[in-house]
Amino acid sequence: MNNLFRLLVFKTSLSLVLTCLSTPILALEYQQEFSSSHISQLTSVSQLSDVQSTDWSFQALQSLIEKYGCIAGYQNGTYRGNLKMTRYEFAVSLNTCLTKLQELISTTNNSLLTKEDLDVIQKLQTEFASELTTLSSRLSNLENTTSEIEANQFSPTTKLEAEAIMAVASIIGENTSDVEPNSSLNGNIIFSQRVRLNFLTSFTGKDELNVRLESGNIPEFDDSVTGTIMTRLGFDEDTGNDIGLDEVYYSFPIGDSIKTTIAISEMELNDFAEPINPLASSGRGAVSRFGRYNPILRNMSGTGLGINYQLNQKTQLAVAYMANDAAIPTEKNGLFNGNFAALGHLYYRPVDNLGITFTYLHSYYAGVGKSGIDLTGSTGSLIAQSPFGNVATTANSFGLETSWQINQKFVLSGWVGYTKAESPVTNDNADIVNYAVSLAFPDLGSKGNLAGLILGMPPKVTSSSLIADRDTSLHIEGFYRFQVTDNISITPGLFVITNPEHNANNESIVVGTVRTTFRF
Repeated sequence: MNNLFRLLVFKTSLSLVLTCLSTPILALEYQQEFSSSHISQLTSVSQLSDVQSTDWSFQALQSLIEKYGCIAGYQNGTYRGNLKMTRYEFAVSLNTCLTKLQELISTTNNSLLTKEDLDVIQKLQTEFASELTTLSSRLSNLENTTSEIEANQFSPTTKLEAEAIMAVASIIGENTSDVEPNSSLNGNIIFSQRVRLNFLTSFTGKDELNVRLESGNIPEFDDSVTGTIMTRLGFDEDTGNDIGLDEVYYSFPIGDSIKTTIAISEMELNDFAEPINPLASSGRGAVSRFGRYNPILRNMSGTGLGINYQLNQKTQLAVAYMANDAAIPTEKNGLFNGNFAALGHLYYRPVDNLGITFTYLHSYYAGVGKSGIDLTGSTGSLIAQSPFGNVATTANSFGLETSWQINQKFVLSGWVGYTKAESPVTNDNADIVNYAVSLAFPDLGSKGNLAGLILGMPPKVTSSSLIADRDTSLHIEGFYRFQVTDNISITPGLFVITNPEHNANNESIVVGTVRTTFRF
């Protein structure tokens, strides 16, 4: 009966080993974090500072260490029993046990191994000869694959991430501009692309230097095309296919709770105050610019400093300072004398499936420089973008965003934004409001797919000492992302702008697109 029991135990254990080794090879970053020098052989369970005699696993560890010498610990005297085991740690532990077993078999006078045990082992070797051969082969293949990855990796410190978007798009409606009022947008179909290469470098394993190269010819469907900036796509980028340096930033931790980011070039406020809307991605989320996240987070981009502080498991605070003409040395420009924004952003998660963010933003535009004045991030009416014209403008913006994952396949999200703008030059003032509600359906139809619906009001000047928007535009959007493979997705989508420029005299404009995204 004992032999039969041992056979069953051995067969179960061997099956577990084969299952573990048949899973995909460990990601390279784990390989870089772990090496056999991190662990050392133990002779007594008392060497482990984090294992107590009252622990439920104490007896098992004591037997494996002191009787068989088969368990290793970390060099700092800990076992870390609650941590997940990497495949490399598993291989080291398994090799130690197998080596000890061979020693016991070769020592005929060893009291720990009886003749009965040897007979059982011989029977097991005979019965599982094919499985043992398979195990040896898989171990060899694992070693060969790991060696190949080491030899052909892009860099031991730098990881390359790339995204390429190819898009077909068209506009149907009438131009709302004063230059060509009510002229037809003839629905010409365009085909264009955007490519991003991100080089992510870590020097300590915890920090990250990100350098992004970008190129594209996806046009901005703005007021020069349709008479309004409400029609912009969420992934547009027109560099004339010239390759340029886009985002550059360096982030590093301070202790366990603080992450500091130095933004060198072209970072946006949403990189510090990350939106919780599941449709926020430019390459995989909403197809419109407005539908991705609250426009007040588009208020400023450029150079600055951000700090993210993890207050506790449910609460995180982000603060940031951003200047978008920091590299210009002339008057009313630079890091502190030109356009700037100061951000405070609080993220709170009362329960696992519900997130809420509160945002405050103080911004200032000098009315000079290459950036101009853009309080809405090119998403609302032209009046809301610069309510007082090209004169110095200050703004205090407040935002509330929430995302509720009702179940695994349904997420309800929304936001509201309010901006109080003033001009210290003319003493004018204006109130700007925007809001949106979105529905997300992850894995609809198949794993990796995503359907989204968005209904909202692009930024609107509700009151002003000069000119206010007189009517209300609605943004209505729907899309469906079909995940073809792990690296390729195709997203047909469209959005409708009713009463463009918050003017009921303007006919609705429809923007349709098919976005194909490649990621690797």
